[in-house]
Amino acid sequence: MRYEYLSLGRMLRIMADQSGRYKKTDSRVTDNTAGRNILNKNTTETKKPETLQDLQDEKLKKAVIEELRRREKRRKRLITLCLLLALGSLGYFCAYSYMTYQTEAISNRLSYEKDKTGSADETSDGLAIHKDGKENAPAILPEYRDLYNQNQSLVGWIKIDGTNINYPVVQAQNNEYYLTHNFDQDYDKNGSVFLDSSCDVINRSTNLIVYGHHMKSGAMFGQLDFYADHDFYEKHKTFAFDSIYDRGIYEVVYVFRSQVYTKEEITFKYYQFINANSKAEFDSDMLSMAKMSLYDTGITPVYGNQLVTLSTCDHTKTQEGRFVVVGIKIS
Repeated sequence: MRYEYLSLGRMLRIMADQSGRYKKTDSRVTDNTAGRNILNKNTTETKKPETLQDLQDEKLKKAVIEELRRREKRRKRLITLCLLLALGSLGYFCAYSYMTYQTEAISNRLSYEKDKTGSADETSDGLAIHKDGKENAPAILPEYRDLYNQNQSLVGWIKIDGTNINYPVVQAQNNEYYLTHNFDQDYDKNGSVFLDSSCDVINRSTNLIVYGHHMKSGAMFGQLDFYADHDFYEKHKTFAFDSIYDRGIYEVVYVFRSQVYTKEEITFKYYQFINANSKAEFDSDMLSMAKMSLYDTGITPVYGNQLVTLSTCDHTKTQEGRFVVVGIKIS
């Protein structure tokens, strides 16, 4: 055993605790690292103190050994804990990477299928299942027919140049399901880009609100906040949003940060603006967004314009923060 881990003072304190007393020995102690060397006297008067000292040294030796054993146990437990944490982190990273890869693969597949059939002269009439009871739905655009047959929650497609945002937009009967499910309806932490369940793409709502996770990998709406940079806006003033029934190009009018408020808080809540029942209500909502906007685009929507609001999480100020981009349809 290596007893030098404990200082001599530490050894003496342990010995004193166990023997109940500590008594200094002859000043002729010469070795501070190995302990004390007692002057050897070949007299009968010194035998008893030497015997007592031997007992004390033996107790000290046992105490040191016990202390080293405790240290070794703590070291092993610490190593085990570190290994478990490392394995857990590696497992999470692998799962996260796989889901990100899966999301990209699905997006690329769907984009390819959409573009492949984009020029086909085919249409499909019928009920849009995502809005039960909507009869006489418009014809589905050719490029979305096959995708709609794969998942009848499909309501459109969003694409923003300069980002990796190029995804199908789905809609469920609530705003929870597609937070954790992909287009194939498998569990996926990336979720999907989805339309607010209160919006309607057939009897067109004034404002269509589209949500997507702000993933650190950049997936979903992870790059929507590029619009916080005015230079990026200057180069990408428009984005494409198609419903499965009509195509659309939208010009960005407002970019702002907001948050999800409690029911009791009386303030403008952008996520509640879906239909404007009057010009006064519409103008009031536009004024509220203009005041929050990070910069002035020089465009003021007018009553009757069709809007799309893109929303994602933004934790720069609060856990309930949101980053929002609003566009009006120009073609």
